[in-house]
Amino acid sequence: MNAHHDFPKTTVTQFVLALLGSLFAPLIAIILVVMYIVGIQATHIESKTPAPTGNNTAVAERIKPVAEVSMAAAGGGDVVAAVQKTGEQITQNTCAMCHGTGVGGSPKIGDKAAWEPRIAQGFDTLLKNAINGIRAMPPRGSNPALSDHDLALAIVYMANKSGASFKEPAAPAAPASK
Repeated sequence: MNAHHDFPKTTVTQFVLALLGSLFAPLIAIILVVMYIVGIQATHIESKTPAPTGNNTAVAERIKPVAEVSMAAAGGGDVVAAVQKTGEQITQNTCAMCHGTGVGGSPKIGDKAAWEPRIAQGFDTLLKNAINGIRAMPPRGSNPALSDHDLALAIVYMANKSGASFKEPAAPAAPASK
């Protein structure tokens, strides 16, 4: 037997419509997806509204920081009152690391024989050497936060404990406020 199948004949019009449908259906789906994504993004654009008002001001007040830190500028600006340390405190915090033990040939506090030639040079020379450093001693005793006045207080304390009779320097004048 001869198996002969009769398939319906397709016309050119049917073929063109099928081809166009298969091309445009995915294109329409892509366009719809893009429009959906753009619509989502449009709802998330930040508005350019001014600062909070009304109830938002109360919220801003409740969440503001508890405190602020302000640093004083050298030579002026807002001046923060500093607690003045004594010569003994400065010596214990910075100078005693070397002058308490004699590290690097530094004269030990209370050793009159070691301090005698240094005291003979005078207070101003001792202060200059403390500021700039000398031999194994680094400038400002490795503490750049020490002011010239702080160094002077420490020198008076150490030298007086070692036989000198230097007068403690007066506190520096407070900078003029602007």
